[in-house]
Amino acid sequence: MRLALAQINTTVGDFAGNRAKMTAYARRAQSAGAELVLFPELSLCGYPPRDLVEKPDFIARNRAELECLAQSTSGIRVICGFVGPAPAESARTAMNCAGLLDGGEVRFIQQKMLLPNYDVFDEARHFWPASSQSLVEIGGARAALTICEDIWNDKEHWKKRYYTRDPAEELLRGGGDVLLNISASPYNLGKRELRRDMLRALAIKHRVPVVLVNLVGGNDSIVFDGSSCAIDVEGNVRASAASFEEDLVFYDTASNSGDRHAETPEGAESVYAALVLGARDYVKKCGFARAIVGLSGGIDSALTACLAMEALGAANVTGVAMPGPYNSPDSLEDAAVMAKHLGIQFLEIPIHAPFAAYRAALKPAFAGRAEDVTEENLQSRIRGTTLMALSNKFQALVFSTGNKSEMAVGYATLYGDMCGGLALLADVPKTMVYELSRLANTRLNGAIPERVFTKAPSAELRPNQKDSDSLPEYSVLDPVLKAYIEEYQAPERISQDLHLPIELVRDICWRVDRNEYKRQQAAPGIRVTSKAFGPGRRFPIAQKYAEGPEAKHERAYVEHQ
Repeated sequence: MRLALAQINTTVGDFAGNRAKMTAYARRAQSAGAELVLFPELSLCGYPPRDLVEKPDFIARNRAELECLAQSTSGIRVICGFVGPAPAESARTAMNCAGLLDGGEVRFIQQKMLLPNYDVFDEARHFWPASSQSLVEIGGARAALTICEDIWNDKEHWKKRYYTRDPAEELLRGGGDVLLNISASPYNLGKRELRRDMLRALAIKHRVPVVLVNLVGGNDSIVFDGSSCAIDVEGNVRASAASFEEDLVFYDTASNSGDRHAETPEGAESVYAALVLGARDYVKKCGFARAIVGLSGGIDSALTACLAMEALGAANVTGVAMPGPYNSPDSLEDAAVMAKHLGIQFLEIPIHAPFAAYRAALKPAFAGRAEDVTEENLQSRIRGTTLMALSNKFQALVFSTGNKSEMAVGYATLYGDMCGGLALLADVPKTMVYELSRLANTRLNGAIPERVFTKAPSAELRPNQKDSDSLPEYSVLDPVLKAYIEEYQAPERISQDLHLPIELVRDICWRVDRNEYKRQQAAPGIRVTSKAFGPGRRFPIAQKYAEGPEAKHERAYVEHQ
C-alpha cells in the first residue's frame, strides 16, 4: 500500500480551517497515487483542546465536521484524529479518537486507551479511556491503529512504565501487519531521537513496519516538531518528514521505500527552530500580527529580537530602547545598531522624566529610608508600562525577554521586565541564550554586535551593577538549575555531583522554591527542555516544604520582587 503522511499545523477549535487543510492535503496525496493518508492526533479539532471537550457543542461539531471531511475526501482513505463522545455511564464526556474515512463514510473508529497525565499532558482529566481496541482491515492489510501514547509502553524498551496495559502489543498479537500511529508528540531537546529509538524497538520486536505521523506547530506553550516517519522491520527509517514545518511524505509498504526530507539537526538548531515556530504560531493564532521587544542592549533582548524578526518578518517587529539614569551609552548604541541590521522599527523612549516623577511622588512616603531595590524596580516597571502602552496603541504583542535562569531564581521584576504576552526565552537557560545568539549571528550575518557577547550581564538599574552581584556565575547556576528543576535531584546530591558548596546549592534551590508566585504570574513561555515552567510543572505557591536541613527558609523575598 502507498501511504501518505500529512504532517499539518492545526489550530485548536478552527474546525473549518483544519478541515479545509486536511481536504487539500488528502487531494494532493490522492493525486500522487496514495491509497491512504494519515493525519495527526485530534487533527480535526486541534491539540490540545483541554476543557473545550466539556462543551457538548464542541463534541457535536467534531462529529459533524468528521462527516463533512469524509464526503470531501471520498476518493482516498483517510485516518484522522477527532473528539468523540464517551459512554453515557462514564465519568468523562469525551474520548480521544481516530477515524478511518473510506468511500465518503466513517467506516471505523478507534479510541485511545492510554491517557497521559504527566508533564504538559492532562488527558486523564479530559478523556475516557478505551477498554478494548481492534485491528482494522485497510486495503488488504490488517492495521493496528493507535493514538500517540498507546505505543509508549513497551515493557522491553522502557525501564519505567506508566501503565499496566500495552495496546500496541495487544493489537499486534492479534495478527496485525502494520502499526499505524497518529500523534501529537511535543518537542523538547532530544525528543526526536527518543521517539525514533522507541519506534525502532517496536518495529524490530514485532516484525512489522511502524508508521507515525506527528503534529507540527505551536499551540500555546507547546511546540510540535513533526518529524513524522516510517520504519521498516529491521528498524531502518524509510520515510521521514521535515522538522518544524508542514510536510507531505509517502511510504510504500510493498517496495519498502519512501521520501526522506531534511530534518533540523538536534541541539541549538532545533531549539532555535522551535522558538521561531512557537512565536509565529502564538502571535498569529491569537489574532495578532506584530510584536514589540524592549531592546536593552543585552544578550536576552538581542536574541528575542532576532527570533521575533525570523518569526514575523522585520516589518512586523518594533524594538524599543528605554534608557534610564544607569544605562551605559554602549547599551543604547548596541540596541540601535542591531535594530538597523535586522531592519526592524526602532524607538527610543527615555525613562528619566517618569522615574524622577515617581521618586518625587514617593519621597514623602519613603522619608527616612535609604534607596534600595525599590528604586531599581521602579525603573523596570516604568519600562513595562511603556511597552504595554505601545502594545495597546498599536495592537502588537509584547515579547518579554527574561530567560529561564532568571525566572528560576526570581531575578525579574513583577509588572516590569516580566510584562508581556509571550516569554520566548522562559525555558532557555542563560548559557544556552549565548549559544543560540551565536547561531542567530550565523543565520543573520552578525546582527548582534560582538560587544553584547563580551560585556558582563547587567540589569543596569544601579551604578556598575552586574548580575554576578546577586547571583552565581551562570556557568555555575545553570547546571544546578537543570539538576534541581529538570531532574528533581536533592541539593545534597547536586552538591556532590557538581562539586559545589552545599550552602550555595541550597540557596539556589531555595530561590527556586520561593519564587513560584512570580512564575505563576508570568507570560506563557515556549517549552524546549524536558521540564519547563508552566503547565508541565505544578507546585504550590503557599508552602513551606524544603529539602534537607532547613536553612534561610525564613526569608520571604529576593531581589527584584
